[in-house]
Amino acid sequence: MGEAELDSQLVHTLAISAASKQLSLSPFIQHYACAYWIRNNICKKECCFFEKDLREEFCKCGYSKAAHTDEAIKPEDFTGETWDRHRHVREVPTDAFGDISFGGLGQKTGKYARVSADTSPESLYHLMTEQWELSPPNLLISVTGGAKNFYLKARLKNMFHRGLIKVAQTTGAWIITGGTHTGVMKHVGQAVRDYTLSSSMQGKIVAIGVATWGVIHNRDKLVDPEGCFPAHYLMDAKSQGKLTCLDNNHTHFLLVDDGTNERYGVEIELRSKLEQCISGKRLGHKESGVTIPVVCVVLDGGPGTLNTIYNAMLNGTPCVILEGSGRIADVIAQVSGLPISRVTIDLIHQLMKKFFGQEYESFPDLRIIEWTKKIQDIIRMSHLLTIFRVSEDNQGDVDVAILKALLKASRSNETQGIESWRRQLELAIAWNRVDIAETEIFTEESQWKSSDLHWALFSALVGNKPQFVNLLLENGVELRDFLQEEETLCELYQQLPSCFFLRKLAKRVHGSRRSRRRTLRIRPRARTVKGERISLTHVSDEVRHLLGKFTGPIYHPSTLTHHLSMSVEETSVTLSKLQAASQALFRQDSAEAQRNAGRDLFLWAVVQNNKELAEIAWEQCRDCMSTALAATKILKKMAKEGSDADQAQEMLELADHYEKHAIGLFSVCHNSDGERAQKLLVRVSHSWGRTTCLRLALEADDKNFVALSGVQALLTQIWCGELSVDNPVWRVLICIVFFPLIYTGFLVFRRDELIQKETEKKVERKTVETVTGSTFRTNSFGSHLSVHSLQRMKPLGCWSRLMGLYSTPQVKFYLNIVSYFAFLFLFAAVLMIDFQTTPSAGELLLYIWLFSLVCEEVRQLFYDPDGFGFHKKSKMYINDLWNILDVLSILLFILGLVFRLTTELFYMGKIILCIDFVVFCLRLMAIFTISRTLGPKIIIVRRMMMDMFFFMFLLSIWVVAYGVAKQGILIHNDNRLDWIVRGAVYEPYLIIFGTFPTNIDYAAFDINSCSMNGTDPLKPKCPVLNENQTPAFPEWLTIIMLCVYLLFANILLLNLLIAIFNFTFQEVQDNTDRIWKFQRYELIKEYHSRPAAPPPFIILSHVYLFMRRMVLCKPPIIYKEFKNKLSKIEEEELLSWETLMKDRYLQSARQEQSQSTERRILDTAQKVTTITERLEREEESSSAAVLKRLARLEEQVIQSTKALQWIVDSLKCQGFAAKESQTLPAVVTDESPDSVRNTLEKKDSFHVNCRQFHYPNSKLTRFPVPEEKVQWEVSFSCYMPTYYASEDCGDHMDGSEPEALDKYRNPGGRTGIRGRGALSRLGPNLNLDLVLTRWRDSERSVLEYLAVLDKSRGTLVLPGGPVDSADQLPATLKRTLGKKLYETINANVSEGTKVFEGYMDDSRNTDNAWVETTVLNIHLDRASQVMVDVNNMVVSGHSGLQWQEVSSKTRLSSDQRHSLRQVAALHNRKF
Repeated sequence: MGEAELDSQLVHTLAISAASKQLSLSPFIQHYACAYWIRNNICKKECCFFEKDLREEFCKCGYSKAAHTDEAIKPEDFTGETWDRHRHVREVPTDAFGDISFGGLGQKTGKYARVSADTSPESLYHLMTEQWELSPPNLLISVTGGAKNFYLKARLKNMFHRGLIKVAQTTGAWIITGGTHTGVMKHVGQAVRDYTLSSSMQGKIVAIGVATWGVIHNRDKLVDPEGCFPAHYLMDAKSQGKLTCLDNNHTHFLLVDDGTNERYGVEIELRSKLEQCISGKRLGHKESGVTIPVVCVVLDGGPGTLNTIYNAMLNGTPCVILEGSGRIADVIAQVSGLPISRVTIDLIHQLMKKFFGQEYESFPDLRIIEWTKKIQDIIRMSHLLTIFRVSEDNQGDVDVAILKALLKASRSNETQGIESWRRQLELAIAWNRVDIAETEIFTEESQWKSSDLHWALFSALVGNKPQFVNLLLENGVELRDFLQEEETLCELYQQLPSCFFLRKLAKRVHGSRRSRRRTLRIRPRARTVKGERISLTHVSDEVRHLLGKFTGPIYHPSTLTHHLSMSVEETSVTLSKLQAASQALFRQDSAEAQRNAGRDLFLWAVVQNNKELAEIAWEQCRDCMSTALAATKILKKMAKEGSDADQAQEMLELADHYEKHAIGLFSVCHNSDGERAQKLLVRVSHSWGRTTCLRLALEADDKNFVALSGVQALLTQIWCGELSVDNPVWRVLICIVFFPLIYTGFLVFRRDELIQKETEKKVERKTVETVTGSTFRTNSFGSHLSVHSLQRMKPLGCWSRLMGLYSTPQVKFYLNIVSYFAFLFLFAAVLMIDFQTTPSAGELLLYIWLFSLVCEEVRQLFYDPDGFGFHKKSKMYINDLWNILDVLSILLFILGLVFRLTTELFYMGKIILCIDFVVFCLRLMAIFTISRTLGPKIIIVRRMMMDMFFFMFLLSIWVVAYGVAKQGILIHNDNRLDWIVRGAVYEPYLIIFGTFPTNIDYAAFDINSCSMNGTDPLKPKCPVLNENQTPAFPEWLTIIMLCVYLLFANILLLNLLIAIFNFTFQEVQDNTDRIWKFQRYELIKEYHSRPAAPPPFIILSHVYLFMRRMVLCKPPIIYKEFKNKLSKIEEEELLSWETLMKDRYLQSARQEQSQSTERRILDTAQKVTTITERLEREEESSSAAVLKRLARLEEQVIQSTKALQWIVDSLKCQGFAAKESQTLPAVVTDESPDSVRNTLEKKDSFHVNCRQFHYPNSKLTRFPVPEEKVQWEVSFSCYMPTYYASEDCGDHMDGSEPEALDKYRNPGGRTGIRGRGALSRLGPNLNLDLVLTRWRDSERSVLEYLAVLDKSRGTLVLPGGPVDSADQLPATLKRTLGKKLYETINANVSEGTKVFEGYMDDSRNTDNAWVETTVLNIHLDRASQVMVDVNNMVVSGHSGLQWQEVSSKTRLSSDQRHSLRQVAALHNRKF
C-alpha cells in the first residue's frame, strides 16, 4: 500500500467518516439496494393447500380460490390431509414493500413491508435501521389499548398527544402501535399529525405500525414484486367492512402475514419478539452497559390488553396507564392505590360492570376470577406500574410520567447504590431530559463524587447536551479533574462532529505524519492508519494558525506517543533525541502555560461553533476577557477560510456574541476600577500564547471593543506618555519650544498628578477619621497598591522631566509635523527656485532628509515587538494606505533623482520630482488622523474615493460613447492620435463642466480655427465641408446627441454621484468614529516606538539603534505600555478580580434578559396557561366528586331497598326467618367482603411465587387463585386445579386426584395446581441454605459471607440444596466444597445457629408439596483450619466460591437477602 493511499485513509478516518453519514445516494440507487435486500431477506406466507371452507369459493385460510396458485388448488403432496396452519402455509419472498403514499392534504408518505410472522426480529431491526435508515432509538414506547374507537376527554387527549410527542421528540424514541386507523392507534397518529403540522422538523417522530396483513383494507394497492416507490394507498373507512385501514399518520409499517385472511391478532407475537429484541440492544454507543429501555403506555383496552399488561410486567417492562381513558385502564387505575387485600373478586365485578357496561354481561365468572388474580399481580408489581391521573397537580405531562416510570423500574431492578443511579443518569442523558435528572436523580438521597460523574460529562459533551453539562457542573463535577489527563481532551477532539476545524485538524495530522515519516525514515504500513490519533500538539498548531503566528503554542509538546507501527531498533534513538530537544525548547513555556480546564473546554466548543457549550465553558474560565476575544479571532478566521457560506455566517454571529461579552465584561471592570481594567488589556495572557487582550482585539478586527472609552483612555494615556492627559495642546506646544517652562508647573506630569491624588485621599481619610473617630477602611488590593505606589512615586527630576517631555508620542508627533512641513518647504523651494544642474547645498540637505525618512521606513518595517514575523509584518505594512504613499513617494524621488543626475533626462527628472511633491503633500493628510474631528472625515474621503472609482467607470462609458460618435460624424479620417483623444475623450469630459463645443453648430463655425487637411499640429482638422464651405454634417443630429449626453451625464450621472456620496456619508458617519478609534492605535504605537528626534536628526537615532543591535548585540528595548508581564501574585489577584467582575456581568445580563419585554410576555403566557389548566382540573374534579357522591347515594338506596325487602320476606315467613338468617351468610360466603376481610386480617400476606400462572420448566398454567381465596378456610366452590407430577410422561394433565393427596395440604394455602409438581415428594421438601461467615480483618470491621457462582444464571447464591434432615449438609455441596471440607463442616453443623426455619414461598410449590427451608449460619474463626481450607478453595477459583461483604448491595434473591439480613442482625452488623 502506497504512502499517498495511507494518507488518504487517515484523512478519511479523522474527518470524512463523520461527514459520510450525512451523504446520501440518489433515490434510484437507494430504492434498488433496498428492494434487493428485502427480496433476499424478507418473506411472506401463502397457503399451499386449498381446502374448501363453509363458503364454496374460499379456503380455510380465508382467501378465495382465485388467490391460490395452481399447485395449491391441486396439490400432490397433501392429498387426503386436513388443512393445518402450521403445515399448509409456506414462506416465499415478499411481494409488498417500498414507500407508501396516502395522498390528501400534506401528501403523507412512509415506508412499509409485508413480513412473515416467523421473520427473525434481528432481520426486522436491520431493515428499519439499515435499509430504512432509522437512527437506533433511545427509548421504545409500545402503545396498546382499545382497538375500537373510543372517546377521550379533550383535556386527557391533549395531554396524551402533547406528552407522547414530547417524549418521542426529546428522547429520540420509537413509537410502536397496531398501525391501523382505529382506537388507540388513531390517537397516536393524530398526535404525530398535530406535531407535523406545528413543527418545521418534519420526519423526526418515528411511529411504527405493526399490523396484520390479512385485515388491511385495499392492500392490493401495496403489492408489487419489484417494490412500490411509492404505492398510492386509499383510505376508505366506509367500505372497509370487517377489515381496517392503515393510519395515514404513521411513518413506517410492518405488515405481519401468517397466510390467513381476516383474522386479527396475528401480529401480537412478532411484535412482542421485536420489542424484546430492541430492548436487548445497547443504548447509544456499543460500550454502554445500558440497553434500550421499553415502556408500555395503555389507553382503554379490554381483556386482551390486560394480558398484554400482565405479560409485559412479568418481562420487567414498566407500564403507564392513563386513568380516564376507559375500560381496563380505569379498572386498574381504580384499584392501584388499594392494598391487595381490598382488591377482591366482588370489587372487580363492580368495576367491570361500571366501566365495561353491556360488555360486562358476556364475561363468565371464571374469567373474572382470572382477571382479578392478574390485576392483583399487576398492582403488586408497583415499581413497574404508573398511573397517570389528570387531576393531580404534581403529575406533570404524560412524557414526565413515562420517563419517571422507566427510572422507577430501573431503580428497583438493581440494588440501591451507585450502579442504580448511574444507570438512571445514563438513561436521562440518552433521553436529553434534564428536568427528569433534576427531580429524580440529583436529589438529597444520591451522593456523587466528581470522579463518579466524569463519564456522564463526557457523554453529555460528545452528545451536545448543554443543559446536562450545566447540571453536572452544578452538582459537583470539577473541570480541572475531568480534563486532568491529556487523553480525555484528545478523545474529545477525536469525537468532534463533522466541522471545518476537524477537517483542518485531519489535514494537519496527515501532514505531521508524513513529515515525521520522512524525518524518521519510516516505511509506510497499512496498520499505522488505525493507530494515528489527534494529539494536543496538533490542536495547538492549528489554533496558533487561527490566532496568528505572533502567539505561542497554547499546549506544550504532547508527551503522548503517536501510535506508529515501527520497531524499537529503528526509532528509539531518534525519538529520544527529538523528545529531548522539544522538551528543552519548551521547558520554559510549559512552566508558564498552566493547564486551564475552562479554556480547554471553551476552545473545544468554539472550534465546532457550538454556542451553548461554549457559553457554559466561558462561565468556567478565569482569563475570560482574553478567552472571549480569542474566540472572535478564531471564529472570524475560520469563517474567512471556510467554503460553506451558512456556516461562515453562523461563525460570524458567534464571534459578534463573544465580542459583546468582552465589551460587557470590560465595561463592568472599567466602571469598577479603571486602573485594573487597563492592566487587563495589556497583561500577557499565558492561556492564549503570551499575547494580550488588546492585541487579540486588534487582530480580530473587534472595532466595537477597541472603541470603548476604557480602551481609548488607555491609548490616550500612552499617547500622552509621562504627561497628564488633561494638559491643553497649546501648553504642550509652548513647552516644546520653551522647555524650561516644564519646571514651573506650567505643564502637569502624570507622576505629579498621581502623587497629588494620593495625598488628597490621605488628607481626606484623616479628616474623616478625625470627625467620626473611626478608622476608614479600604479594600486590601487598593490599599496595597496605594502604599507601594507612594513608596515608588517620587517627583520627577529635571532630566526625567525633560526626557519625559520629548519622549512622549504626542510631542514626537508634533515635532514630526513641524519637520515634515519644513521638508515640504525645502522640497518646494528646490523645485521652484534652486533646481540647478549641479545640486546645491539646499538640494543636498533635501537628499539627506529623504535618506533619514527611508531609514525610518525600514526601521518601521523590521521593528516587530509583537513577534509577527517578517511575512506578517510586511503584509501589515503594505495594507496601510499611508505606508503605500510613503513607499510610492520614496520610489518616485529615487527615480527622479536618477533622471535628474543625467544630462539627457534632467528635465524629465524634475517633472517626476514635481509629481512626487504632490504625493508627499497627499501624505500630509495623515496628520489629521489623530484629530477627533478631522480623523473620521479622512475615512469618509477614502470611502468616497472608492465610490468615485466605480462612478468614473460608469461615466467613461457615456464619455467614450458620445465622444467617438461625435468625432466620427464631424471629422473624416484624422490620423493624429493626440487630436483623436482630444476629440473623443477630452472634449466630451469638459462638456460636463460647461465647456460647450463650437464645431457642432453651423452658426459658431469658423474655418480659420481649424486645418483643412490636418497638417497644422496646433489646430484640429476641419469637418467635412460642402460647396459653400460650410459643414456638411447633420446639425440637428449633433445637437440632439449633445442634449441627450448632457441630460444623462450632467443631470443623471452627476446627481447619481451626489446621491452615492450622500449615502456613503450617512452610512459611514455612524461608524467613522468607531473606525477612527480602531485605526488610532496604529498611529499611537508608531510614534510610541519612534525615536524622539525628528527628521533629519532622526538618522542619529538610527545609527545608535544599528550599533546597539548589530555591534553590541543587545536585545531590542521592550516597552510595557502595550505588553506587560505581571508577577505571579499580581496576576492571580487581577484574575480573581476579573472573575468577580464576570460574575457581576453575567448576573446583570440575566436580570436584563429576565426583565425584557419578550421574556415577560412568555412568563405571562405560561402563567395564564397554568391557571387555565388548574381551573379546568378543578372543574373536572368537582364534577367528578358530585358524580361520585351521587353514585354512593344510589348504592346506599339500593342496599337499603334490599335490606327492607329481606326484612319483609322474613316477617312473612315467620318461623323460617331464623333459619334463613343463619343460611344467608353461608350462601354468600364466596362473595361476602366482610368475611373475606376478617380472614385476611388474620394473615397480612400470602405466598405469591407459588401462585404465578406459569409453572416453572413446564407448559402448565395454574388455576387462578386471587388473594382472598388462598386460605383453605375460605370456600372456593369453582376451584379446579390441574394435577401435575414431573415424573409422568411429558407434562401429564389428567385431572386425577390420588387418595394420597388428601393427606397433604400446603400450609400456605391454595396454589392453583395439585400433585407433587417438580418437587421430589409430597408434603414438605426440606432445603438447607448454609451461610458461612468470617471477619475480613482482626479489627472485625467488615463481616463477609461465602457465596457460590451459579453458572447457569450467572448470579451469586448461598450454598445449599435439598436435605432429608436439617442436621446435615446437602449432598450437592460435596461437589462444591470438596469432600474433605464438606465432611469437616458437616461435622460442625450442630454448632451452627439456625437463623430461619419454616415454609418457603417457592415457585415449585403445589397444593400437596412445598419447600421448607432452614438457614444455618456457621461463623469461622480466622485462625482455624477450616478457614484455611475455604480460602484455598476460593483462591483456586474452580468451585466458584467467593467471599462477599454482608451489606445491602449484595446481589441475591429476595429470600436469601432476607436471610442475610437476619445473619447481619445476629452479628450486630447493619445491613
